[in-house]
Amino acid sequence: MKRALITGITGQDGPYLAKFLLEKGYKVFGTYRRVSTPNFWRLQDLGVLNKITLIPADMSDMSSLLEAVTIAEPDEVYNLAAQSFVGNSFDQPLLTSDVDASGSTRFLEIIRHLKKNIKFYQASTSELYGACEKVPQDEHTLMIPNSPYAAAKLYSFHMTRIYRHSYGMFACNGILFNHESPLRGLEFVTRKITNSVARIKLGLQHELRLGNLDTKRDWGYAPDYVKAMWLILQQDKPDDFVISTGEMHSVREFVQEAFNVVGLNWKDFVVSDERLKRPLDVYQLCGNNGKSRKVLKWKPAVTFKELVKIMVESDLGRWQRYMEGEVFPWDAPNHSHEVDIVSRNVVRDKEKEAGKSKGKGKFSLKGW
Repeated sequence: MKRALITGITGQDGPYLAKFLLEKGYKVFGTYRRVSTPNFWRLQDLGVLNKITLIPADMSDMSSLLEAVTIAEPDEVYNLAAQSFVGNSFDQPLLTSDVDASGSTRFLEIIRHLKKNIKFYQASTSELYGACEKVPQDEHTLMIPNSPYAAAKLYSFHMTRIYRHSYGMFACNGILFNHESPLRGLEFVTRKITNSVARIKLGLQHELRLGNLDTKRDWGYAPDYVKAMWLILQQDKPDDFVISTGEMHSVREFVQEAFNVVGLNWKDFVVSDERLKRPLDVYQLCGNNGKSRKVLKWKPAVTFKELVKIMVESDLGRWQRYMEGEVFPWDAPNHSHEVDIVSRNVVRDKEKEAGKSKGKGKFSLKGW
């Protein structure tokens, strides 16, 4: 029986990957950060929580990662753990660097010293391409990161490549373009949209505030993408692969399609808020998946419209069940929809307007 260790197993991709590997007959271990309030709802939602072994660990703590590898004795390591929200990386650049950049290097060092034949998968991202204007992007496209998150991930991308060539390790990068699902966190624009659409349809919310509606992304379905992760580690030779749909859609298109699912006109509810735009954004990302189609024999199964429909109907169903009094694991009821948070970019913009060196007061951030 093969053994796999998944870091960040409580995120969006971890539970889907765990379920996929369990169905392949793997013994699955997963690391999670020990916090005061456990975040296992996604694992519960997919019915895999009691089928895996959880190990508390932190990507910034070498000893806990070493213990995780020692306990799991994995054939394959899937490094999915990260501070994965681009917006937060501007507010917490040092934390993002320590977890997303140095964290992967810690794992590579552990594998190098303990057992070189452990296969290592590094979760890279399309955000690496950043300011590069070439579209679509492939494995050889110039990478110009536009956020602390992307810069940290670029470091991990190159360290994975360096360890592969320097030490003969089976270390691979999966350059995954945006992939979404009903398990996506509410801080991400896609899930924010689908959750808000469901609430608006049920009369629980009256508007949806968003930043840049013209931003374009290559959106796929997370369960399709975790299969690609596995395929990357099943090859005879380690390599890096772009995983994408090859199609690009704007946030506006996503919004319009989401409201179409519930029979509403998006223009009646959506408000564009300048304060919700990122300090430095990436406007177009679209992947060329030719290599993954040819070598991995992989292609996405779920279309853009199907993805949006799956997410909206899932959130709508959850809220309906919630309103009927059903209790089940889920994030949205515990998420504050009307919050008052000071963000660096909002304070900065307010300071510019006032011509002051320091801003005071709080500004409502109900959006992306």
